[in-house]
Amino acid sequence: MDLLTARLRAFADERDWQQFHTPKNLAMALAGEVGELLAEFQWLTPEQAAEVMSDPEAGPRVKAEIGDVMVYLTRLADVLDIDLVEAAMTKLDEVAVRYPVDRAKGSAAKARP
Repeated sequence: MDLLTARLRAFADERDWQQFHTPKNLAMALAGEVGELLAEFQWLTPEQAAEVMSDPEAGPRVKAEIGDVMVYLTRLADVLDIDLVEAAMTKLDEVAVRYPVDRAKGSAAKARP
């Protein structure tokens, strides 16, 4: 993650794009890219979605969209001074408490507050 973050920061710096990389702009760009990723799965059956990477046309598009999402998410975290891995680990710890194995295993039910 550190290498990707540093490379993205340098990429933006070389182009003088920091002025455009505000949290709002990056969050909006991230949402747009997630929308493009979603569009790749729209109307697919669950079986088709599970096999999308074996499709010679759709697979590369999905990979590219996931790359775009990762780039914008990483850049947003950097601009906000958030350690992305730490944030994800903290969130996973919180979710593990909300969904203990003995109550959540095999269930898609949402936890009640």
